[in-house]
Amino acid sequence: MSSIKEQAAISRLISFLQEWDSANKFTRRRILDNFILTSHDKTGPELEVEFSQGASLFLARITAWLRLTYMYGTCLVQQLKSIGIFLSAASGQRYLIEFLEVGGILTLLEILGLKQLKEEAKRESIMLLQIVASSGRSFKELICESYGVRSIAEFMATSKSEETQEQVQILLDNLGHGNPKYQNQVYKGLIALLKCTSPKAQQLSLQTLRIIQTIVVKAHPSIVESVLGVLRSVHLEVQYEAIQLIRDLMAYDLQPELLKGLVSLLKPSRPETAKIQARILEESGALHLIESLPVYIQQAAAAKTIGILAQDSIRVAEDLIYLNVVHGLMFAMGNKDHTNCQRQASITLEYFVKTFLLVESKVHQAMGDKLFQLFMKDAANLYLNLNAVQADILVTNIVNMPAELISIANMKFPQEEQSETETELQTEDRNESP
Repeated sequence: MSSIKEQAAISRLISFLQEWDSANKFTRRRILDNFILTSHDKTGPELEVEFSQGASLFLARITAWLRLTYMYGTCLVQQLKSIGIFLSAASGQRYLIEFLEVGGILTLLEILGLKQLKEEAKRESIMLLQIVASSGRSFKELICESYGVRSIAEFMATSKSEETQEQVQILLDNLGHGNPKYQNQVYKGLIALLKCTSPKAQQLSLQTLRIIQTIVVKAHPSIVESVLGVLRSVHLEVQYEAIQLIRDLMAYDLQPELLKGLVSLLKPSRPETAKIQARILEESGALHLIESLPVYIQQAAAAKTIGILAQDSIRVAEDLIYLNVVHGLMFAMGNKDHTNCQRQASITLEYFVKTFLLVESKVHQAMGDKLFQLFMKDAANLYLNLNAVQADILVTNIVNMPAELISIANMKFPQEEQSETETELQTEDRNESP
């Protein structure tokens, strides 16, 4: 009896495969739609029962059709979803091996780079790559060896769908874990993504970088320029993630470069601002657009970031003073073309003034009594009451804290130097106890 049942099952399988082989694309689409509907979440053994121990023959046919037609998008979504049923089937790793042996990874990666294909098909390709990456370290290495990180990152940068970009983030995060041979490749790919024009891609890359940074341990020097560049974004969620990453990077060897870079952003170069302003003034709505100058947005974000870092660590605050941050903050406060820059710089300078006695003295001296009183009364809203003369005083300030500190230190004997200098830079937190 069993022999008769087996023969009947084999006969049905042969009939099914013959129907597939002779079918046009419309019939094949119907077959795949039915398979997707009825076989979702089936295990490997269940698929074998359904196809009379010949499930691999059906998978081979779908894969062959995919490789022949993927460039044209013919039933591509159905093909990929059907393959996904096989690859995700419990106890069905044999299907994964069979798919990879015929160049499945390369096909999926090529799909991501084809401009003529729809976003939905590319998202399905990402989902299949997630399944492959989740199958173990050797499979992650296969993706990376196929230049997968570059293809995946480039797709994330150009994708127009936030849902798809979130799936790409999951994939890159997966490739960065448990993959010591290629984790640095993933890390550098994420850094490169920070220079793309997609705000969502930047945001997701920054989030993932914070996680991957703890895995690779050593920070790559290129991250400094990239993360500081992201501060030009008009999207607050992107700026937030950038600031959080900068805070994390304070624990690494790149801290001096980051602090120096932030302080330099407080004083944009004249050629850069002049060039951008000249271009914008030729356009309509110039007064509104000048507030959105990327260089001014970056200036405001730098002032805000400096304030956060200084409050995180007194040691960092002292390092910033030696980088002459006070001069830069006063300069930014005088930027009448960008009110948020003035506000952020003023709030940050207020912290330094209230924390360090020497800073208070030098700022008071540079501002003069009237302006300093206005500043201390309401630093956050000082920009609302600032006239042109006062703004000019701020922009042209000649405060040079490093020179002042060195001068003080040189006037003292070595045995006195430590205690006296510390007294000058001694913290006097008037808002909370140390």
